[in-house]
Amino acid sequence: MGAEPMRVLIADDEPLARERLRAMLLAQPGVEVVAEAGDGHAALHACAEHHPDMILLDISMPGIDGLETARHLAEFEPRPVVVFCTAYDQHALSAFDAQAVDYLVKPVRAERLAAALERVRTFAAGRVPAQAPEPDAARKRTHLCARLRGSLRLVPIEDIRYLQAEEKYVVVHHARGEDLIEESLKALESEFGDRFVRIHRNCLVARGEIVELRRSGDGHTQAVLRHGEHPLEVSRRCVAQLRETLKHL
Repeated sequence: MGAEPMRVLIADDEPLARERLRAMLLAQPGVEVVAEAGDGHAALHACAEHHPDMILLDISMPGIDGLETARHLAEFEPRPVVVFCTAYDQHALSAFDAQAVDYLVKPVRAERLAAALERVRTFAAGRVPAQAPEPDAARKRTHLCARLRGSLRLVPIEDIRYLQAEEKYVVVHHARGEDLIEESLKALESEFGDRFVRIHRNCLVARGEIVELRRSGDGHTQAVLRHGEHPLEVSRRCVAQLRETLKHL
């Protein structure tokens, strides 16, 4: 960050809390508040638009909470430094699992905020590009995040019909169309294996989408989808397991 002011985004669902944090931040030297957001969805869009150096992130927010927001932010480049700010201290371990640099408990004191800002400066000055954290099986994401020419789209997991790998991307086919994400099919299967079933080395399908399996004219097995225009090919190695899975749906 150098001599440039630290660009900070405030994400909190309580307007009074945002107002108080803004006033405290503006009282600190070398800080610029570039945006505010009232929930995780808005925070992700604001980060994509404003590219803050740091996000002061509440954990308990409606919709996408702060912990899930932080996991999506780990995919951003450049990635803003996360400092959680919450009324509850029981989230501390999960916060640091989400690669937060600090954790502030409300009501935040000015000297504690100053210490957090200094910690962020130190971290940002010496950090190297980090790998995204491994998915926490106990806290599955509720959305996937697709980057779109400087913006993003959040796709609810429940709206996804199937996931298909194409080179280094995965195509997310969902109720409103399709989007590309830079995640591996293997990692997605590990995180969402209770919701999706593998039908091919390059394809996972939502369990509720498969209507039937049928033979094509050339003898291959195909999966007919509830909302698909065309059936999808099922690989030979997946057929037996898939038939067994469908018996229990």
